[in-house]
Amino acid sequence: MNAMAPAKSAVKAIRPFHLAFPVRDIEEARKFYGELLGCPEGRSSDTWVDFDFYGHQVVAHLAPEEVGYKKAGEVDGHDVPVKHFGVILTIPDWKALAERLKAAGIKFIIEPYVRFEGEVGEQHTMFFLDPSGNALEFKAFANDDMIFAK
Repeated sequence: MNAMAPAKSAVKAIRPFHLAFPVRDIEEARKFYGELLGCPEGRSSDTWVDFDFYGHQVVAHLAPEEVGYKKAGEVDGHDVPVKHFGVILTIPDWKALAERLKAAGIKFIIEPYVRFEGEVGEQHTMFFLDPSGNALEFKAFANDDMIFAK
């Protein structure tokens, strides 16, 4: 076993991850992540804010010169932003979020759809940008065993 690879049991006992990312405006980030996505706010300052991102800690840092994505790669016939983050939801939660985003007028990079339909790894997915141009992907699997299936 690779010494750097997580132990098999660690994969099932998932711990929250931490991700810091740039935003152009802290108040804009609060509205998007806090109000639209429903992520409770944690600690903050004038230049950063913590959010409880579905049980994970993400931190929006004021760094307007670093926002946006630059490159996309082809996946299942779509141009997927190379730099992106998000979470895996249940299918009902994913569908509810998709409807909430549509109702809010969010412009999707990739509209909500089922990727790899009928294949190993079938998943519901959608891509969109936050107000700073950071790409997010939210996905859902009918069976979580398919998350890492080959």
